[in-house]
Order: sequence, then C-alpha cells, then structure tokens
Amino acid sequence: MKPLNILAISGSLRKVSYNTAAIEALSRLAPKDVTVKVYQGLGELPLFNPDLENELPAAVRELKSALAQAQGLIIASPEYAHGISGVMKNALDWLVSGEEFVYLPVMLINTSPRASHAQAALREVVATMSGRIIDNACVSVPLLSSNLNVEGIVQSPEIAGPLQTGLQQFVVGIHAQAEADD
Repeated sequence: MKPLNILAISGSLRKVSYNTAAIEALSRLAPKDVTVKVYQGLGELPLFNPDLENELPAAVRELKSALAQAQGLIIASPEYAHGISGVMKNALDWLVSGEEFVYLPVMLINTSPRASHAQAALREVVATMSGRIIDNACVSVPLLSSNLNVEGIVQSPEIAGPLQTGLQQFVVGIHAQAEADD
C-alpha cells in the first residue's frame, strides 16, 4: 500500500493531557508506511476572525499547509461544559472556508468514554465541514484517571490495542475512499 501522512490534533493545551498522550502514542504505534504527525501549534492560532481570511496569520497558514499534506486527520479532544474545547473549535473554524478539509477522512479519539457530548458535537462540525468520519476507526479509550503517559499507553495492551485497531481501520478507510474517488 501507498505510504500515508496523517495529521493528528489534540484539542487540549494542557502539558499533561490524555488526548495529547493518546495521539503521541498512536504516532509511535503506527505501522512503518504510516506517518502520524502530531500538530503542535494549536495554542498559536489566533481567535477566528473572518476579516483575516484574505491575509491569513502565519499560524493558520501552517495549520492549513500541514492539513493539505495529509491524507487523513485524527482528532482527540476533551469535553468541556458538554462541548468541544474552545481551542479545537477555533482551529476547525479556521478550516471551514478552505479546500484542505473537504472530503478529508477523519478519525475521532475519545479518551473519556463518559464524555459523549463533545464527540457528538465534533461529529456534527466535521460533517458540516464536509469531512468524512471513518466510523469504524473512531475509538474510545478509558484514559481518564489512568495516570498513563505516552509510554504507559504504548505498553498497555488495553489502550494501545484499540488505538492500533482504530488506526488500521482508518488506513483501510483512507485507501478505500481514495479508490472510490479515482
């Protein structure tokens, strides 16, 4: 199969974030023909302002460039007040008017199975933006209160297994979508 570049974004700015740890672990668990690049610039994005769309800020250009080079997007975002984290929603708002997101395969990771509202909201936003959620790739792993860091996740079969299976299904979904589009 053709090598894939996948962008992964954590919707958390916390230094010790389960969402960030999950996607960093996934980047280490990825097969050799799949590169999962963890996006680091979420906190650098200015607040969304449509008046700036004609002359995009550098951080927005970098996000759009990273997404344009990816064949898929993984989102792991916490739930705050029954919704998507503000920084994640802000990033998605910057992507609404661009071509980079349209029909892009998307995998969602939920690190707190009791947090269902943000996942539902993410599904709605991604669908509205014409992203294609690969349903059987989406995973929910019980990291909340686990005290696992990246290494702990990689070493935990109960957590690493579902993440790897989700990524495998995501890769299959990306290739299937590419074949269907040809």
